[in-house]
Amino acid sequence: MKKSTDIVDLSASLEDYIEAIYHIVDEKLVARSKDIAARLDVSRASVTEALRALAKKELINYSPYEAITMTEQGRKVAEDVIYRHDSLKRFFTEVLAIQPKLAEEAACKIEHAAPPVVISQMISFIKFLQVCPRGGDDLLKGFADYCKHGATRVDCASCISSCLDDDNKS
Repeated sequence: MKKSTDIVDLSASLEDYIEAIYHIVDEKLVARSKDIAARLDVSRASVTEALRALAKKELINYSPYEAITMTEQGRKVAEDVIYRHDSLKRFFTEVLAIQPKLAEEAACKIEHAAPPVVISQMISFIKFLQVCPRGGDDLLKGFADYCKHGATRVDCASCISSCLDDDNKS
C-alpha cells in the first residue's frame, strides 16, 4: 500500500507548510497566510510561494487574499507528515529518554528524511518493549535512569532474578 507522500513528492519545506496549514485549519477551520507565516516564522512572500506550489499539487485550495483550506489529498499528506513527526518524537522521548524539547527539534529535522519503514519499525519496537516480559516500562525507565545517572537503578543480577521470578509465576 502506498503512503500519501509516495504519491506527492514534497520538499522538506513544503512538508512543513502542509503540516502547519493542517494544524491551523484544525484550530480555526481555515488558514490565512499571516497565520502560516507566524507559525513557521517566515516571510509572507515565502508563504505565497509555498501556497502556490501546494495548490499546484492540489493539496490546498488557494486564491490570493482568500482563506486557505485543504483538499482531501492534502489532509492525507499532512496526516502522514504528522504521524512521522509524532512517532519520531515518541521514540526519542520514550525509548531514548531524550528531553521533549530536543526530541521535538530532532523529530522536525528527521521526519522529512526517515523512510516510512524505519518509522514503522520504531513504533513496533516501542510496542514490543511495552509488552515483552523481559522489557516493558521497567526497561524503558531503567534506560532513562542509566542515561541520567550513568548507572541502573538496580544491579543486573537482581533485575534478571526478578524477571525470572515473574516469569515463573506466569
